[in-house]
Amino acid sequence: MAIETERNSRTFVVRINRPEALNALDVESMIALNDVLREFRDDPTLSVAVLTGAGERAFCTGADLKGTLPPDSGFAESYFQPYDDSVRSGLYVRAITLSELAIPKPLIAAVNGHALGGGAEIALDCDIRIASETASFGLPEARWGSVPAVGGVSKLLRAVPRAVAMHMLLTGGRIDAAEAYRVGLVSEVVAPDELLTRALDIADRITANAPLAVRSIKTLAARTEDLPLSRSVELEQLLWGLLRDTHDRVEGRRAFAERRQPEYHGR
Repeated sequence: MAIETERNSRTFVVRINRPEALNALDVESMIALNDVLREFRDDPTLSVAVLTGAGERAFCTGADLKGTLPPDSGFAESYFQPYDDSVRSGLYVRAITLSELAIPKPLIAAVNGHALGGGAEIALDCDIRIASETASFGLPEARWGSVPAVGGVSKLLRAVPRAVAMHMLLTGGRIDAAEAYRVGLVSEVVAPDELLTRALDIADRITANAPLAVRSIKTLAARTEDLPLSRSVELEQLLWGLLRDTHDRVEGRRAFAERRQPEYHGR
């Protein structure tokens, strides 16, 4: 299968499995990726997802250029069709625009090789990015007569200094894992054989925290991105107020006082 999944306790591992194509995505695999992430979003037994690629050469190299040539139908015709029809009639970028899924749970990108084009954009849509020493990042769309279409420009500009982002975007060039760490695109770099283990360790640390608090933090991160500071602080206070009287917040304080691990139930 082009998209493989496995459950590790409350963590959902999603693996792009097209190593023969450097994990590039054709239309069917884009749809499959969208489907499994909807499954993760809607499953109350899952708390964190880890996205990675099969093999060590590539995380994902974006759209399969050989399988995504323009269709006979015009853009407007595809744009105003329902999701399934529009994706299959040429507007395939909708399937990998993960921000439109409004996933309220943390996503971790375990970047095990090349993350290019749409692959880099998928990584940028994740809340935490860690990289193998062999990883590289790039948005080469300008080289092939296109532009990033699922948030690559705006998200890269928010993730790294503007001069770094514009250099990558305008030249279509790549940066390696060490440079990605230096400019803040990833939070850490590990040996290739340690990557998934480290990603799962981070996921375990997240799932050990209070579920409502984790979701509230992700909500704040998403909703305050474009707000003035005063409005951001106001929203933080409102979310704090929503959590103040919850069972989990009281349990956290009791566990601290009693020097034990808290037992959270998401209520």
